[in-house]
Amino acid sequence: MFEVREKPDMVERAMLVGFCFDKREEIETQKLLLELEELVDTLGIGIVGIELVRVRDRNKGYLCGTGKVEELIELAHQRECDCIVIDNELSPMQQRNWEGLADMTVIDREEVILDIFAQRARTREARLQVDLARMQYALPRMARMWGHLDREGGGGSGGAGASRGMGEQQIEIDRRLARKRISKLKSDLEDVRRQRATQRKDRQRSDTATAAVVGYTNAGKSTLLNRLADSDIMEADMLFATLDPTTRRIELEDGQALLISDTVGFVRNLPHRLVESFKATLEEALLADFLVHVLDSSSEEIFDHYETTCKVLEELKAHDKPTIVVLNKIDKIDDPAILTGLRNQFEGALECSALEDIGMEALTLKFTELLAGRVSRKSYRIPQARGDLSGLLHRQGKVLSTEYEGNDILFIAVIPKELEGRLKEVEQTENPEN
Repeated sequence: MFEVREKPDMVERAMLVGFCFDKREEIETQKLLLELEELVDTLGIGIVGIELVRVRDRNKGYLCGTGKVEELIELAHQRECDCIVIDNELSPMQQRNWEGLADMTVIDREEVILDIFAQRARTREARLQVDLARMQYALPRMARMWGHLDREGGGGSGGAGASRGMGEQQIEIDRRLARKRISKLKSDLEDVRRQRATQRKDRQRSDTATAAVVGYTNAGKSTLLNRLADSDIMEADMLFATLDPTTRRIELEDGQALLISDTVGFVRNLPHRLVESFKATLEEALLADFLVHVLDSSSEEIFDHYETTCKVLEELKAHDKPTIVVLNKIDKIDDPAILTGLRNQFEGALECSALEDIGMEALTLKFTELLAGRVSRKSYRIPQARGDLSGLLHRQGKVLSTEYEGNDILFIAVIPKELEGRLKEVEQTENPEN
């Protein structure tokens, strides 16, 4: 049976290489290499060297000329590496060519991210999505992964996991098995999406507002949600700590309920297949009433991180939703000039520190303001005999206080706008108490 190779268990020392094909993009290439360093470190692989290579003409076989390839491979051997990590996307042919010359594992940025996701996945949904992305990545690379698969087989099964016909190569069998597994994973994910659609219908019936926390990986999204909801979602100073969608319910100042969902963090050059595979997770952002875009204000790359997240949201068709921008980790900024620059760039953004509980009250107040048009605060006098109206108020509204006066019940409640007409006959004309 075909299995995806586990790189993190096979390599210990890596050399990172980034190719720059345009001098104007050299600074960006350097930034991406630094990010790649953090990604590889997340896998627990030691980094023994980082090389930025300027290339005039892109080589179809290796990205750069063979002379530079041999020079880099020699450097990797001198540093006793067992892996070369290339920050640029490698085609299956280029990956095979590199490994053929180097006689060691050669991977690209996408494979690094896939391996991190494989380590982080916890729930069945996340594992399905990771497995699908990895299988789709691995399928065209199977010749590189299995050097023994060029043997031709006879007509019998021979006790193998799958029988092959006369002259059929083992690699063809494994490719067929891989495609079958991909189809099964897609089918399982569709089941997950249907289950999520059912859950969302239940939420919509309750008319509860929803928000999605989005942002660059390691911006502090899970910490923020934990602070808001007083929950215990996994939070850590690491990339992609959250892969599984998590939803928590909080109550706002006006008594209105809000469901807030955490989402997987974004990263520059996020592989398209991962965006596709994680749509079931990212649909929380797509279907939310508004977004909470969390930024690490202490990061030197905050502007790039903001643009990257906006780009992914645009891919998801969620970029035009109402959005609250949150400058998180504000406690880490000591330079007033930096803070002034951030305020000018992100006008109207809220300054918070989820870890230190700074600005959380202002954030929840912003939620209340944004959703103010969905509810009304009303007072009602309902005869005790009208249990149908009292029950409706309890089911679809938020009862803030209850008093009894003769045969009537006096309610102060927060109700959705669409409920106002059904309770008009028992509404008191005076304003409810504050």
